Amino acid sequence: MVSVLLVQPRQGEAVVAAERRDFLQSTGLKPDELTSRMLDSVDTMVGSLEGFDGVIVGGSPLNVTNFEYDAWQHHVHRQLAALARQPLPTMFVCYGNTFLAHLDGGEVGRTHPEQSGPTSVHLTEEGQRDILTHDLPDTFMSFTGHTENVVTAAPGHRVLATGPTCPVQMVRANTTTWAVQFHADMDALAMKNRMDFYANYGYFSPEDYDQIIASLPSVDAVYANRVLRNFVEVCEGTRPADGAEHRLPAVTA
Repeated sequence: MVSVLLVQPRQGEAVVAAERRDFLQSTGLKPDELTSRMLDSVDTMVGSLEGFDGVIVGGSPLNVTNFEYDAWQHHVHRQLAALARQPLPTMFVCYGNTFLAHLDGGEVGRTHPEQSGPTSVHLTEEGQRDILTHDLPDTFMSFTGHTENVVTAAPGHRVLATGPTCPVQMVRANTTTWAVQFHADMDALAMKNRMDFYANYGYFSPEDYDQIIASLPSVDAVYANRVLRNFVEVCEGTRPADGAEHRLPAVTA
């Protein structure tokens, strides 16, 4: 049995529970295979990683481009930095993409925000070879929503995916650490729920809400979710290193 730790740098029991549901759905893990730990105050810690096969860091309403950080954000950054330097397979989702770029000397800005809703993800040549993505379509759809983005990837980071509305959609930061800007954890229900939780955070215009919600069921995010399922296979040690012969056609709608 695989054992994965989900680190959740969020505040609020309801949104944390909903996010856990999203990761269970997207990874295919059973409830007893996914342990959740909140980072919701300066008193909460990631804790020991003993017994885990991998780590997933969920999203966060924090931004590295905030003018100043409060004590909680400083604490979250210290905890996440330690995760990026340990040897277990680790996946950062959404906020983690900009956090890792900031941590390792890349440039983060607000040049390519994406409103909540669908986004198109395009694998680079590096992505077509990476262990997590080599058997995915060159183009696939996902859900997203962020106000900041990686402008320039950090030195040593390999850009695995880009897109027409976000230049850095996925990176490999080191041999065991990846990050996605898009929400590999989401389906249409998850996107709606997250929009409801963060309605006033600038992720979308209130007047666009109904139109966005109506568009969600038509988006097939199965290959975005596959990124996390492939990550679980890496944690299990069952993921093939090369599957180029199994590449799939592009999915654009």
